[in-house]
Amino acid sequence: MSELKIVITGASGRMGAANIKAVTKAKDMILHAAIDRKKSKAIGKDIGLEAGLSPMNITIGDDVEKALIGADAIIDFSVPKASIEIAKLAAKAGLIHVIGTTGFTKEEETELHIAAKNGARIVKSGNMSLGVNILAALVEKTAKILASDFDIEIVEMHHRHKIDAPSGTALLLGEAAAKGRNIDLTEKSVKSRDGIIGEREVGTIGFATLRGGSVVGEHSVIFAGASERIELTHKAQDRGLFANGAIKAVSWAKDKKQGLYSMADVLNLN
Repeated sequence: MSELKIVITGASGRMGAANIKAVTKAKDMILHAAIDRKKSKAIGKDIGLEAGLSPMNITIGDDVEKALIGADAIIDFSVPKASIEIAKLAAKAGLIHVIGTTGFTKEEETELHIAAKNGARIVKSGNMSLGVNILAALVEKTAKILASDFDIEIVEMHHRHKIDAPSGTALLLGEAAAKGRNIDLTEKSVKSRDGIIGEREVGTIGFATLRGGSVVGEHSVIFAGASERIELTHKAQDRGLFANGAIKAVSWAKDKKQGLYSMADVLNLN
């Protein structure tokens, strides 16, 4: 079987570099093209050198449509607006679109669903790692078992450069907890507390966001009861784990029909 031709977004960023390295190690994939935001200083530079590897004779561009010509899949850790446009192009070409982007609005989520119906094979997750998705499954099960007198709090910390909060992973875990409790997260989430706020409302799911330094990603889900506490935690130590998850998602999706999938589908956790 021929190798899958992969396009990488955000080529000059930390996740871009991790994804480039992961593709070069994959036996059934080759790098096809790399793109970055317009006016990026990386435009025109060699993709290998930007990722800390040997030259690959592939230069970084900013034309997504051109980059997708002849490609089989795109691994996309960018920003919501860019991911939506890529999803539309992927739908036209029937490509695999693996999305690690977070911070989508409800309207943008709807656009992704439309792109999936129109021909794209999208695998989207707030976190591509095996560990986090197993954690989400455990959170759902724990929330289902424990009564509502166990309060649920989600604490996350990331590096100082992260632009969205709560993180996509924190929201993924929140959705897992809400599913276990059979409640709507949008109606029961508490994402900020300040001043005299009164007692904690029973049945809500709280979020606490920390930012600083170079933390790759740490998430804890706390189930706090009257006389005991259960904490489920995941700590990412290297961005390579997210890239490896993206590679796994591409391989899984290559023989799937158009649609919108998650890492839970890839890992058969549903």
